Amino acid sequence: MIPATAAATAVEAPRPIWSDAGDAPFDDRKEKVPGPARVRVKDDDDGDDSGASAASETLEIVKTIVVALAIAFVLRVLLFQPFTIPSASMEPNLLEGDYIVVSKWAYGYSKFSSGLPVNLPLGEDRVFGRAPARGDVVVFKLPRDDKTDYIKRVIGLPGDRIQMINNVLHINGAPVEDVVVSRGEIADVFGPRAMTQSRETLPGGRTFTIQDFGPGGDLDDTPVYEVPVGHYFMMGDNRDNSIDSRVEQSSGVGLVPDENLVGKAEIIMFSWEPGASLFNPVSWFANIRPSRFFRVLD
Repeated sequence: MIPATAAATAVEAPRPIWSDAGDAPFDDRKEKVPGPARVRVKDDDDGDDSGASAASETLEIVKTIVVALAIAFVLRVLLFQPFTIPSASMEPNLLEGDYIVVSKWAYGYSKFSSGLPVNLPLGEDRVFGRAPARGDVVVFKLPRDDKTDYIKRVIGLPGDRIQMINNVLHINGAPVEDVVVSRGEIADVFGPRAMTQSRETLPGGRTFTIQDFGPGGDLDDTPVYEVPVGHYFMMGDNRDNSIDSRVEQSSGVGLVPDENLVGKAEIIMFSWEPGASLFNPVSWFANIRPSRFFRVLD
């Protein structure tokens, strides 16, 4: 006869090492009773850590600000720069109060590309330079002072001959095609005036809308302008209300050197009618033009 204890041992099945659920292994050891919690009593000599904690938080804030400023600097110098349109010279495509973004890499980088009071140390050359296309809307430094930012459209490329004859743009001796799309009246400093908007097509197929007050204006008949190598002929879309390359450099724009190009105007991000003030938030909502938000420029 098998002893009772031996029989019990024989029929007892071995316990599994892992449960079916795949959790932690079973522990056959006796349950441990936790001992009393150990509490550290602060000595008077330990000092107060609040000062060190405040200094650490201040340092982290300073680091965050420095990193944010560094990122903003890189974006402004190398990638994008915002501008606000201050006048009507590019109507009807850009209105006073439009807030636009200019791509800095479109034409490469020159000493005027930083967007900061200090020019980049790049000499007279452009880094990663690319020529603008005819019809691009560009921001450039005014040649007569190399400081003031102007925005116009590229009309003449190096080697071109540009002339206005009886209010019609001629490029290399051929009139540029334009088709009247609307007529109306507009008020300016001289009072109500008849206005015409036309769809103009440049050589190469670039089309956009221009605006003028009809023939007889001061800049509607000009001599022939020959564009030298490394320069561009700029005009405003508001042909009778734009000081551009049709006006000699001493009092206007003249021919724009390649190094003066800042970037290409890409998109209207926001727009407010004249009268909105940065220091009067109520005016933001009263003068906002949401229909112009995020409009890609022709």
